[in-house]
Parts: sequence; C-alpha cells; structure tokens
Amino acid sequence: MTTRLKKSSPPPSVYTAKKMTKKRNPKRTRRKTTRKSPKRMRRKRNPKRMIRKMTRRRNLKRTTRKMTRRRNPKRMIRKTTRRTIKRKNRKCRFFMVWIIDPATDLYYYWLCTIALPVFYNLMFLVARSCFNELQDKNSNTWMALDYTADILYYIDIFVRTRTGFLEQGLLVKDEKVLKEKYMKTRQFKFDVISIIPTDIVFLKIGINNPEWRFNRLFRLARLFEFFDRTETRTSFPNIFRIGNLVLYIIIIIHWNACLYFEISKILGFGSDTWVYPNISNPDFSSLKRQYIFCFYWSTLTLTTIGETPPPVRDFEYFFVVSDFLIGVLIFATIVGNVGAMISNMNTARVEFQSTIDSIKQYMQFRKVSKELEAKVVKWFDYLWTEEKTCDEKEVLKYLPDKLKAEIAINVHLETLQKVRIFQDCEEGLLIELVLKLQPRVFSPGDYICKKGDIGREMYIVKEGKLAVVADDGVTQFVVLSDGAYFGEISILGIKGSKAGNRRTANIRSVGYSDLFALSKDDLVEALIEYPDAKYALEEKGRAILMKDNLIDESLVTACDAKDMEEKVNDMMASFDIMMAKFEKLKKQHESSQRKLKQRLDNVSNRVRGLRVHGDLLEAIPTLFGWQVYTLDRSPVHHRAT
Repeated sequence: MTTRLKKSSPPPSVYTAKKMTKKRNPKRTRRKTTRKSPKRMRRKRNPKRMIRKMTRRRNLKRTTRKMTRRRNPKRMIRKTTRRTIKRKNRKCRFFMVWIIDPATDLYYYWLCTIALPVFYNLMFLVARSCFNELQDKNSNTWMALDYTADILYYIDIFVRTRTGFLEQGLLVKDEKVLKEKYMKTRQFKFDVISIIPTDIVFLKIGINNPEWRFNRLFRLARLFEFFDRTETRTSFPNIFRIGNLVLYIIIIIHWNACLYFEISKILGFGSDTWVYPNISNPDFSSLKRQYIFCFYWSTLTLTTIGETPPPVRDFEYFFVVSDFLIGVLIFATIVGNVGAMISNMNTARVEFQSTIDSIKQYMQFRKVSKELEAKVVKWFDYLWTEEKTCDEKEVLKYLPDKLKAEIAINVHLETLQKVRIFQDCEEGLLIELVLKLQPRVFSPGDYICKKGDIGREMYIVKEGKLAVVADDGVTQFVVLSDGAYFGEISILGIKGSKAGNRRTANIRSVGYSDLFALSKDDLVEALIEYPDAKYALEEKGRAILMKDNLIDESLVTACDAKDMEEKVNDMMASFDIMMAKFEKLKKQHESSQRKLKQRLDNVSNRVRGLRVHGDLLEAIPTLFGWQVYTLDRSPVHHRAT
C-alpha cells in the first residue's frame, strides 16, 4: 500500500521519525479525543458561528491569494489614476466657485437683504447727525446696527464679484471675467468708497458723530435696483409705483426737516421767528415734538402751501427759496406720475367703453330693437366683469413663436387631451392643434349648433352649461358641463356615416359659456404632416360610430367606389392637362427652331457679303497701279484679278 504525499511534505521516514520523537501533551490528546467524541458530533451546531468561521477562512484565502498573486503594473497605474481623479473631483466639488444667477429668486432675496441697511443709513444717519438726543440715548444700539450694516456691505461686494451676466443669452460663470467686469464699472468705485472705515475718527472725536459715516450712502444703487426688480415681479405694478413715489416724497421731506433743525441749531434756537423755538421751553424740548415740528414745517414748505414764519436772515431766505424750487419740482413730478399711473390703470376700461359707445351708436343708427340692444350691452358687461376683454392675439403678438407655443400648451393642452379621439395622439400633432384653438363666448339662449347644420367646427366646453334640446328648444335631454366636447366626428368626414358631416342634435347655451373651437380646415392642415395620426383618428371615429350604430357599410362601399371613380376622373383630367401642356411645349419648340434657322440664314448671308467686300478692296490698288506697303516698308503683292 503506497501513500501519496504532497510535494512540499518531507519523505515518510523522516516524517515518522519526527512524529515518534515528539513529546505529546496529555491535555491536548485529551482535548482531541473529546473533540471526536460522538456526543459532540451529535450536538447541534450554531449556524451563525459556522457562517463566521466560513467568512474568516474565505477572507484568509483571499489575502493569501493577493499576497502570492503577481501584480500588473498597468492595472496599478490605472487604479492610482482613478483614485487621484476621484480625489480631485471631491476637492473641486468642495472648492467649486459659487456663481449667482441674477434672474433667480436667490438674487432677489439678497437684494431685499442689502436694501435694508442701505435704507437704514439713508434715513437714520442724517437724523442722528442733526438730532443729538436721538444719537446720545441709543448709542450702543446704533453702533450694533452700524457694524451689522457694514458686514452686509462687505458681503455685498463678494456677491457682486460672483454675480453672473448674460452674454448672447448664456450665463457667464467665469470667476476671473466676473471680477474684471465688476472692477471696470463705476459702481465698484462707489462700493469701495462706501466701505472706507471712516469710523477710525471716532477714536479721537468720540462715537457720537455719525456724520462721518455718510460715505455709506454711496450704496444707494442697490436700493433703486431692488425697487426696479420688485416693480417687474409684482402683480400690481401701478400700486407699487404710487407707493414708491410716496416713499421718495417722504424721504425728501425727512431730509429737509433734519436740515431745518440743523440750521436752527447753528443759528441758535429761538434766535428769530423763522428758526426752531427755544428748546428750553418744555413744549418744544422733547425729541418727538422736535421731529414732528420740523417734519410739519418741511411738508408745508415743499408742498408750497405756505403758512410758515417768514425768513429773517439772508441764509434763511436762500434756504427757503431752494425749498420752494424743490417743492415745485416735486409737485410737478407728483402730478405727472400720478396722472400717468391713473391713465395706465384705466386704459383698458377707456378702450372698452369706447367700443361699447361705437356699437351703441351703430345700433341706434340702424334702429335695432331695444331688446337686442340690451342683450348686446349685457354681453359686454359680462365680458368686463369676467375679465375676458383681453385679445390673446394682440397681447402675444410680440412674443416669439416658441414662447407662444409654450404658453398655449400650458393653457390648453390639458383641455385638448380630454377629447377621446385625441387621446394617445402624437405630441407634435397636439401642439399644432393647441395653437389653433380659438376661444368662443356664447350668451344665454344662443344655439351653438342646430340639427342638420354642416359641421365645420368641434367645441370643447371650458366653463358654463350647455343643454342638448329637442326641436322645440325647451325639452332638455342632456346638460354638458366643464370639460365636455362635441362635434369631433363631423369634422373628420368619416366615410359611411349615416349623418355625414351634418349635426345630429340641437345644443344651446344655458348661461354664459366659454368654449374652445377647432375648425375642420385647421385640423386638415395639421394632419397633412401626420398621415399616420390621420388614419388613427379616422379609425377611432369609425369605431365610435360603429359602437353607436351610426355607420352604414353599404355607404362605405359606395363611398369607396365613388372615391375610386373620382380619383380616375381626376387622373384623366390631369392627363388631359398634361397632354395640352405637351402640345403647347411642342409648338413652342417648333417655332423656336424656325426662328433659329432664320437667324442662321441671316448670319450666313452677312458673312458672304463681307467676303465680296474684301475682294473688292484688294482689287482697287492693282486697278490704278498703286503700291501698298506694310508697316516695315515691304510691298504687298496682290493676286491677279
């Protein structure tokens, strides 16, 4: 019996010798015997423990395989490059340049934020400089607000360097380009001036001198930008313009009031009748009374109402004259702007009223009955109250076709998809049909269609109630509400329809109804580019008619035969036209050939005449015995005639 050994194992003799000489540990032998005992073998094993053991062995095998495996250098390079790229991408994501789009809400919210410190400086710097009591009482609060505003100013400069701009419709996001563009603008200089730390002067003269912070007013452009953005975003621009105008007037009156108090302080309170009364008087000593009195005086002066004490000194006269001139300009601005705003607000009403007046004049001229006139006026009142006087084509005519299509899709696509025959249609066809939908408004009692009329349009109910009535116009069978549609089969012109393209019911408007109409011509025009969709629509319409038992197969075959005959007749007519054109072209060709032959004969005759003339010229010198020389004085020999 031979024993098979591994290549790495020693020979059997040495192995057995080592085994015989080796001392055995009695504990270990006992442990081995217990391990192999049948009781232990019969014991249930823990599956989790077995899984743990198996995973440990598998991991050990993998590590030994990796250690012994020969590594491919190209693969290692590939792995390292992948790792470095991933690391760089992570770094790029972390240090990515933040760019703000000026068309987003985030930029507008930042304008709201930066407008607050600008407005704070505009209103309170001059008030604190003129009214010392206002500054002295709350110096710590003002200091906190001032430095908060300064921090926002610094952040605003950073935001300006990260604000993108459009170049040929694309947002520029290059950090270097944005910085260079911002630094070339005039606003950059104003922004730098507005953050100059003039507060250093406070270390010498004290903190109660806010006039040294007037350089913060160079950031006023941000406030005006906020007003412009709000005006374009708001749904009530006229109201916002009026409020904005009132705010400007209040700011001017506020500044003028502060200047009046400062001049009174310089000239001396109560020194004459024009300046502010003496503050030692308890009635005029409080801060609230000081500001209200100055604001009242400023309002009276700038609105040129008068009723103020006359000036006494020359400087007072100069200040009052300046105020009067500014007041005249303000009054003219107020009147002009308010008048323009009111006229803009009433433009639609004025145009609508002029239309009603012209229609009334026409009806009176034509002696229309009073009932019909009242009905027309009532219809116009409905249009105005429901805000349906807007002409969509007139409003959207300045938009490009792409934006018009997007607006139409957003408004009408969902309505069109409710129609059975247009469900599961191509999106391109639906978009074309959406652009062709026309709004219609019907008065109470108006018939949308009558039984037997030729169907040239289909209708979709947007708002209102429609009643399917009998021939007497009173008995109602069905009431159609929002989202209903009718007339879709008649505009398809399906062969074999028992009704043909005629209306099969009387439909009447119960109240005022808003409908969308799609004409047959528009549908046919749209289906030219979509032949598959045309076939699918006809099949859907035929299935609907067959379901309602409104199709006749004999009419279908008759229509097919008639169509075939019409096609043959059309082909024969076109063939006759082509033959007539061919005969005409043949005659034109023959006449052109004759004309060409005549021209060739004329040319050949002229050539013969020129040859005879040349022979005569050569014969004349020899006839008289003259000698003809060339330019090099050599005689010319003529042939004998």
